Amino acid sequence: MDAPFLTRLAQIAGWLVRGLLFLLLLGLAIKNSDPVTVRYYLGFEWQAPLALALFVFFVLGALMGLLAMLTPWVRQRSEIRRLRASLAQGPAQDAADA
Repeated sequence: MDAPFLTRLAQIAGWLVRGLLFLLLLGLAIKNSDPVTVRYYLGFEWQAPLALALFVFFVLGALMGLLAMLTPWVRQRSEIRRLRASLAQGPAQDAADA
């Protein structure tokens, strides 16, 4: 088998998986369209379909996860930048630092 055929086959498989996932999530949304009430403090409440509430809280959780990952990621990028600069200076500089 040649590479273009395998690439095209992988693309088709990817689209089939995306289509199946879309149909599964659409079915979930249709079957869970009953309204739910989310109650907050001080008497505030929000009414929405269950599927929408699940989606909103999933997105909020993903955003909080990305936010929690942001600080270590920035620290890691600065460390990589520092190490690349150290590597660019050459081994003579590293020996002098030791």
